[in-house]
Amino acid sequence: MAQPTFFEQPPSSTLADIAALTKAHLADPSRGGQQVRGLASLEEAGPMHLTFFDNLKYAGQLASTKAGACLVSSRFEARVPAHVAVLRAAHPFRDFVKIARVLHGDALRPQSWFGNAGIAPSAVIDPTAHLEDGVIVDPLAVIGPNVEIGAGTIVGSGAVIGVNVRIGRDCNVGSHTAIQCALIGNNVLIHPGCSIGQDGYGFVFFGPDGHLKVPQTGRVLIQNDVEIGAGTTIDRGSLRDTVIGEGTKSTIRSRSATM
Repeated sequence: MAQPTFFEQPPSSTLADIAALTKAHLADPSRGGQQVRGLASLEEAGPMHLTFFDNLKYAGQLASTKAGACLVSSRFEARVPAHVAVLRAAHPFRDFVKIARVLHGDALRPQSWFGNAGIAPSAVIDPTAHLEDGVIVDPLAVIGPNVEIGAGTIVGSGAVIGVNVRIGRDCNVGSHTAIQCALIGNNVLIHPGCSIGQDGYGFVFFGPDGHLKVPQTGRVLIQNDVEIGAGTTIDRGSLRDTVIGEGTKSTIRSRSATM
C-alpha cells in the first residue's frame, strides 16, 4: 500500500518558471525547460527536485546531492556538481521559501481537521455567542456566552472558548486550545494545545498567614497577524494586560504582565 501524504502534490514547474518567480539567474539557459516536481533537502533530493545551498557546513551534502537544480549564491556556485542546474540567487534560502509558499500553499495555515465547512453537530455553542458567516467549528468544540468570532475563523475540535472572548476574522484556534479573558485580532494562528488567558498564578507571602493569592484581573490582548506555536501558555496579568504585539511569532511559555 502506498504511504499516505498529507498535503497536495505540487504542480510540475520548469526551471524557467522558477527563475522568473524568484528572479534568480539560470546559469545554463538551455536547461530552462527542465521539469521540477518538488522540493527537497540536499541529501534527499532526486533528479526532479529543487534544493538550495547557503552554508558550508553542508558542503559534503552538496557534493553528493542527486538534485536536479539548486538555488545557490555566486559565492558557492563553483561547488555545485556539474549534473545539477544552477539557479544563482542573492538569498538562496529566502528564494527557496518563496517557491515553497507557491507550491505548498495548503501547508501555510491550518484547516479544519475534518473537512468541515460549517458548524459540526457535536459542537456546543451558547445561544448568546455571535459567529459571523463563514466560521467553521469542528466536533466537540465549546463556545461560551457572549463570545464573538469573526468570519473565516476555524475553531478546532475540543477547543474551549470562555465567556466574553473576542476573536477576529480569518483566525485559527487549534484543537484542545483553551481561551479565556482574551481579545484576539485578525489573522491570528493558534496551534493545538495552547492555554491563553488563564490565571497568572500570583501570590504574596504573609508570614504566619501563609501565601495569599493575588487576584488576576488583567486580560490577554493578541494583536493582528500573530502566530502561536503548539502547547504555548500565555497568562493574564494581575492588573495589567498581557499584550502580544502585531506580527509576533510565539512559542513555549509567555510570562504574564503582573502588577
